[in-house]
Amino acid sequence: MRYTTKASLAALTLLPLIAGAHTVKSPFPGTVTATTKYSSGKFHGAVDISSGRCNYWGAETGVVGSVYWNVTVRTSGIHCSGTGSGTQNEAKHVWASGWTFRQWHFIKTADSYDRTCDRCQVGNEGATGNSTGPHAHLQQDKAGTNDTSWYASHTTKGEAVDRSETVGVLD
Repeated sequence: MRYTTKASLAALTLLPLIAGAHTVKSPFPGTVTATTKYSSGKFHGAVDISSGRCNYWGAETGVVGSVYWNVTVRTSGIHCSGTGSGTQNEAKHVWASGWTFRQWHFIKTADSYDRTCDRCQVGNEGATGNSTGPHAHLQQDKAGTNDTSWYASHTTKGEAVDRSETVGVLD
């Protein structure tokens, strides 16, 4: 019985490593320009971060930890003011739970390809897709529903962030 109890306790200590939360950091130094709602009041359901510099080097994936990123390039070239709905470049990771973490709007570079990595570069800051200027759009969704809880208590509109800054936590 004593051995079983120790083994059970040892197994419990591994749970945080298996089902632990992932921290989300800023993909580059910038300012949070939108969160749950746009300035207009319309629902947004994501975090937008902008450095204010189009083609700024090094848009990194925001999720800390080695995960697989499926990178879809829908638009090539340097775009600083949007290319239209549905044409955004995207890096996404699909969790076993069915939730998907997405990062949009980056400019395609030689680093824009599928791979498993921890905070890898996927492009440069840009404005591909439905965008009014260069920024990174960070979103978690499942079956058409955006999750806002992952960032709600960690970041606010107007906040300055850098690559080491926690933007949110995915549970």
